[in-house]
This record gives sequence, C-alpha cells and structure tokens, in this order.
Amino acid sequence: MPESGWSPKSVSGIFANFAVSYIGLMKIILLGTAHPYRGGLASYNERLAGQFLSEGNDVRIYTFTLQYPEIFFPGKTQFTDKPAPEGIKIIRTLNSVNPFSWIRTGRRIKKENPDILLIKYWQPFMAPGFGTVARIAGTGGTKVICIFDNVIPHEKKLFDRLLTGYFIRSIDGAIVMSRSVGEDLAQFRTSVPVIYNPHPLFDNYGEKVPRKDALGKLGLPEDCSYLLFFGFIREYKGLDILLKAFGDKRLREMKLKLLVAGEFYENDQPYRKLVTEAGMDDDVIFFDRFIREDEVSLFFSVADLVVQPYRSATQSGVTQIAYHFGKPMIVTDVGGLSEIVPDGKCGYVVKPEPGEVAGAIIDFFNNERQSFFTEGVENERSRFTWDRLTASILEVYRLILKR
Repeated sequence: MPESGWSPKSVSGIFANFAVSYIGLMKIILLGTAHPYRGGLASYNERLAGQFLSEGNDVRIYTFTLQYPEIFFPGKTQFTDKPAPEGIKIIRTLNSVNPFSWIRTGRRIKKENPDILLIKYWQPFMAPGFGTVARIAGTGGTKVICIFDNVIPHEKKLFDRLLTGYFIRSIDGAIVMSRSVGEDLAQFRTSVPVIYNPHPLFDNYGEKVPRKDALGKLGLPEDCSYLLFFGFIREYKGLDILLKAFGDKRLREMKLKLLVAGEFYENDQPYRKLVTEAGMDDDVIFFDRFIREDEVSLFFSVADLVVQPYRSATQSGVTQIAYHFGKPMIVTDVGGLSEIVPDGKCGYVVKPEPGEVAGAIIDFFNNERQSFFTEGVENERSRFTWDRLTASILEVYRLILKR
C-alpha cells in the first residue's frame, strides 16, 4: 500500500536512537488530558511526555481549564488529588466548549512554534476544539500528529462522523494503536502518513505487591482465587457478559471470586440484579469507585486472571496494566484486543458470549495454565515500550517532512 495511506507499518524500538540522530532533538507540545485531571488519558500523556523528556526533547503539555461540563461527565469527579508529575510542564489553557479558548490556545501554540503538536484523540466531543487549535497552530510550520484511541466511538451519536471528519482534516500524520482503528481512519482520509504502534505498557502504577499483603490491604480472604474486571463500567465493556459467565454452575463449585474494580458510568442496578439473582453476592465483590493510582497494584497483584469481556474495543489500557504486572488475560475477539493478547500464549481470545468466557475460565484453572501464560506475558512485554512509541512518532514526522 502507498506510504501516504493507511498500512500496517510499525517501527522497531531500535529506531529510537536513530530517529534522534537523524532528525535531532525536538520541541513538542502535547495537547490533551493531564494533571489535575485523572484517569488513563492523563496517565498516558504524562508518561509519554516523560519519555520524550528522557530522550532530551523540549516537551510540555497543554491541557484543559474545562474538560467536560459536569452535566456531560458520568463519573463522580474529573480531578485527581495526587500531586502533579515532577519535571513535566503542564499548562491549563483549553476550554472544550469555548471557541474563544480554542482560538487563543491555537495562537499561543503557533507563537511557540513547536516542531510537533501531538494530540491524543478519543471522542468526537473534543473534535471542534482540537481541530480548531490544530488548524491555527499548523499554519506556522508546526506538524500536527494525532494518536488515535478511537476514530469511530464505541457509543455512537448523530454527529460523530461530521465532527471527527473536521478534526481529521486538520492533521498531518497519525499513530494508531490497533489495526482496526487504522481501517476506520482510512474511511476519512488516506493522504497522510499513518503508523501502527500498540499501546505501550502502563508501567507507572508501581510494582507488584506480595499477594498476602495486597489481600490484606483489600480485606480479601487468602484461600480463594481471583478474577479481575478493571476500569470504569459502561455497556460496551460487557461486565454483564462476565457476570453471566461467572454464574456457570461449574464455576460456582470453585473457590473463586470476581473483583469488579471501577466506577459505574451508568446505572449499576442491572448488574447488581444479575449477581443477586444468581446467588453470587458473596463471590462478586464490587469496588465501585475510581481506583486511585496507588491502589492499582493491589488489584493486579491479587488477580490470577484479568478478564475483558468487551462487546466493542479498539485497544485497552487495561491489557497494558496486566502486561506490566505479568497477568494472564481473557479478552474478546473485538477491535484490536486479539492483536495484543496472543491466544493460547498470554491467555485467551474468545467471542463476547458468556459460555465462551466461562469455558476459558474453567480451562485456566482446571488445567493449571497460570505458569505457562504468565511466562508468555513476560515474553511479550518487550513489544510494548515507550521508546518504540516515541520512535514511531518521530518516523511519522520524518514522513511528513519527506512529502
């Protein structure tokens, strides 16, 4: 396929040093979520900024003065109570619903004249602001590169394609973290360089905690095995599929508990009803709140198996947390999840159906797959480094200049 269109091209981690020597050190502005906002988007941008800084680049993050109006945010709070990351300059400047702020931010970035304006895009609500900033900043020689979480959102709305198209027409190049997102991007545009680079490890949540200590801190019994569903809860993430699978009579006979660790972004009652009607109240344990960064290691340290029963997906930060903590996974064969978790090596890739999920869980415990899959996870981790991502971004930049 042509270099300027979508292709499943990837960049070796070996390119990192070559990219710096070939292109030189860069001035980069990241535009997106960062402190004082919480969650995976902020963690990703801060970790990426830190990687670029460690490679000697001049980097700062421009984040929001207002990310979501409260009426549009389904959780309890958008903000973290942790201190700002050390060594990263974060400037609050963009109001997602104020066009004057978009213009002001674009002009400010244009005046700074970075080599790269790097935008993490995840949903059409952000398209007008991001697209306007990109158009203004890009008139001064700055190249606009987007890292796409999604092109087409999981929960579709009427004007999604119109808004996303407006944003995509403002960029010069892109990184996609799954091949399915690359295919979605090609529906809108094929005239810019695109590189596939999987989501790197989320290695900023500390190290594994001794299991006994983690169980004690979470108040969990030591004589059980544990499944983990992690992250905020919405319909497309398929928690109901997992709960129905967990009700399988064969699993009910095991000394097995399911931890559901994350904040509900929708009505929790249908899920709780499933648990109660199946008589699983003692075996499904809800930690129904936002899980702080300093708690993440506890949940993954006690988990024997991480389950992602998604109905739709592109990629997931949860898989990269599981990789960091060396945990086998069950994922569904949707989006790019099967690209990240090799079936039969690091866990299971199954259809998003209760019977398939239950069958994988039963096989894992009955056939004592944990050691084998854990070894597979450890062997796969090297694919997901942050220097590979920075190398891919610099390669996109080189391809833009070459055009």
